[in-house]
Amino acid sequence: MIIYVASSWRNPHQQMVVKALREKDHEVYDFRNPTPGNHGFAWSSIDPKWEEWKPDVYRQALKHPIAEDGFYLDMDALRRAEACVLVLPCGRSAHLELGYAAGTGCWTGILMLEPNEPELMYKMANGVFISVDELVDSLDKYASAVPF
Repeated sequence: MIIYVASSWRNPHQQMVVKALREKDHEVYDFRNPTPGNHGFAWSSIDPKWEEWKPDVYRQALKHPIAEDGFYLDMDALRRAEACVLVLPCGRSAHLELGYAAGTGCWTGILMLEPNEPELMYKMANGVFISVDELVDSLDKYASAVPF
């Protein structure tokens, strides 16, 4: 199955989840390493002082070729995905990615390995999982029930 892992650069669990899913022979998109030799998009690649941007500068930066390339790599992978896993804690981008996937009818799961602020709209996901094993088991059951 093709799985998009949505999370944060700061998430200490993201790489472990990618590895666990790949060990089950899933094709997994890793935004930290989207293609060979590419170590993912970072605003600092556009401007080292990106955290000081005013709204108008940010809006212009969205049009920068580096931002465009990063966006299309992620969106192409998200469009191809048969499942999307949100690994908490994470921010706005990952939540938008999971929302997009849910809206397209893709299987969606949320992995919550530590306490997190409750969110009612997580009910739109196929499940909230509290261990990697539980997540993998649910994905495996889904994959065996749906012909890809």
